[in-house]
Amino acid sequence: MKIDLNCDLGEGEPLGHTRELMRWITSANVACGGHAGNAVSMRDCVRLTQEFDVNLGAHPGPWSRADKGRGAFTITQDSLVSLLVEPVAALQDIAVAEGAAIRHIKLHGALYHAVEQNDELADAYVKLVHRHWPDVHIIALSGGQVVGAANKNNVPVWREVFADRAYQNNGQLVPRNQPNAVLTDTGTIVDRIKAFTSNRHLRSLDGEVIDLACDTVCVHSDSPNAAELVRELARILKDTTA
Repeated sequence: MKIDLNCDLGEGEPLGHTRELMRWITSANVACGGHAGNAVSMRDCVRLTQEFDVNLGAHPGPWSRADKGRGAFTITQDSLVSLLVEPVAALQDIAVAEGAAIRHIKLHGALYHAVEQNDELADAYVKLVHRHWPDVHIIALSGGQVVGAANKNNVPVWREVFADRAYQNNGQLVPRNQPNAVLTDTGTIVDRIKAFTSNRHLRSLDGEVIDLACDTVCVHSDSPNAAELVRELARILKDTTA
């Protein structure tokens, strides 16, 4: 398959911005009521995925809108159930009403990283997705715990690489509260991903080479110049095989 281009959407950005991003991406991760999103934004996003033939995905996150679901966060296996089942079901109901279907699930922010940092949570997450939504695949950090758990449990998973985020030497993302965690220069990001499509490695913030398998590349909708960035990356990735 070709390398996919995904974006987190329905997170409070103007609808015109959502539409412009949808023109270029191939998968949309739609906020479904936790860190962001409501019935109106979910329905708008579902309709746009149909208009532009984009894969529809659920993007559940912590119930913490003040920090956009990116602040300090702890979770148990029991609370993981409530964080996933209700929001994803809400998006699923809207999708069915619009004649669409959820194709994937990608966790958001602090929830994404909490599950990646605990092998028991990663395993519980993968099994929960497979039990409730057996026809969807998971999008998860390339080389991370969730990818390993998905492979172990024979659950389909797409390995994700972030275009607009800096990496640590261990392959984890640099936390957003640290300097230079978010990449902002469009030209630099485009050159970085163009090189990645040839050699399948990125450099960490410290300059270390990180080898990464990749099925999908992520751009955040709130990144500077996100619309220009997805347009350029779509051109690079359209002929690049995962």
